[in-house]
Amino acid sequence: MSETTIAPASARTESAAPAVREVGIIMNGVSGRMGYRQHLVRSILAIREQGGIELPDGTRLTVRPLLVGRSEAKLAELAAKHGIEDYTSDLDAALADPRWEIYADFLVTKARSSALRKAIAAGKTIYTEKPTAETVEEALELARLAADAGVKTGVVHDKLYLPGLQKLKRLIDSGFFGRILSVRGEFGYWVFEGDWQPAQRPSWNYRAEDGGGIIVDMFPHWNYVLENLFGKVETVYAHAAVHIADRWDERGEHYTATAEDAAYGVFELAGGVVAQINSSWTVRVNRDELVEFHVDGTHGSAVVGLFGAKIQSRNATPKPVWNPDLADAHDYDADWAEVPTNDVFQNGFKQQWEEFLLSFATGSEYEFDLLSGARGVQLAEAGLRSSSEGRKIEIVPLSLD
Repeated sequence: MSETTIAPASARTESAAPAVREVGIIMNGVSGRMGYRQHLVRSILAIREQGGIELPDGTRLTVRPLLVGRSEAKLAELAAKHGIEDYTSDLDAALADPRWEIYADFLVTKARSSALRKAIAAGKTIYTEKPTAETVEEALELARLAADAGVKTGVVHDKLYLPGLQKLKRLIDSGFFGRILSVRGEFGYWVFEGDWQPAQRPSWNYRAEDGGGIIVDMFPHWNYVLENLFGKVETVYAHAAVHIADRWDERGEHYTATAEDAAYGVFELAGGVVAQINSSWTVRVNRDELVEFHVDGTHGSAVVGLFGAKIQSRNATPKPVWNPDLADAHDYDADWAEVPTNDVFQNGFKQQWEEFLLSFATGSEYEFDLLSGARGVQLAEAGLRSSSEGRKIEIVPLSLD
């Protein structure tokens, strides 16, 4: 890192108020789609623009990002666009600089583990995307290394912060469902092959050798959604499919997909709840939102998505009668009531960043750590194994011991 890309400490404008603390955040992989849009623009820069976050003692914690990536020219362009002083292509130098206390990782999965190891060795607080590693052994090893080094860690659990799932959490906590029986999830959309229309997802997503596949991508999400809302996953039965093998990459060149573009999973949860979740990049959407969860309980049911949530209580449930000889004129959609939005929901990535920064500043425990991330990798690995072996796989509890 040179003084031309990292503003020297003496050049910074110091706040006259001792009640403001600035934390430096290394943002590695920020030029990627998720790292740029959700983590930089909609989270860290949004937190900077609002003047930081207020801590319990009345002081404020402000943020200062350091952009890290392979292309210094691209980093310079992003820095200029958003008024950011600091950027570098030298990760090792950034990790050696005590001005940067938090390391945030948005790299592709194959590159993440080695970078996290460096950050742990440097004693940095860590906040990372998932999957945290390519194998459960490696993910668990990272969690143990961080625990042994006394390093605080956080893993992105963004789906829990969706407005629809926050409404669902309130319904669960209120006892609306009675005893929850089952969960059915539908996620996905049609990703174009890339020949006559550009694909919406990068080509590496469809190459197993590059860490692609919808199970690796989505099962870590389903793990934390299920275990935090309904119960820990105890078994998984999954079927992975490469429905469309012929695809075209960003240069318009044909390639053969080696990673699954759809996965069909059945999960048995603690407490007897059964969850079924379909994940697909080869499905045309006929639902209100790109992800929906249908939850049935003894006293009521709900259908929730990214934003919406509708419910049907026990005493408002119709009494359908199966008759294949007559068209059913009953409007079943009308039997559902919308859950009102009684709160102001902010961007989920930003909300989790604020919670993690609060935990960092106060020294409190943070639930969504690298061990939680390892459980997500474990479910993805078990799902792939289940599909390969054609059988149900038991999920053994993980621990740092």
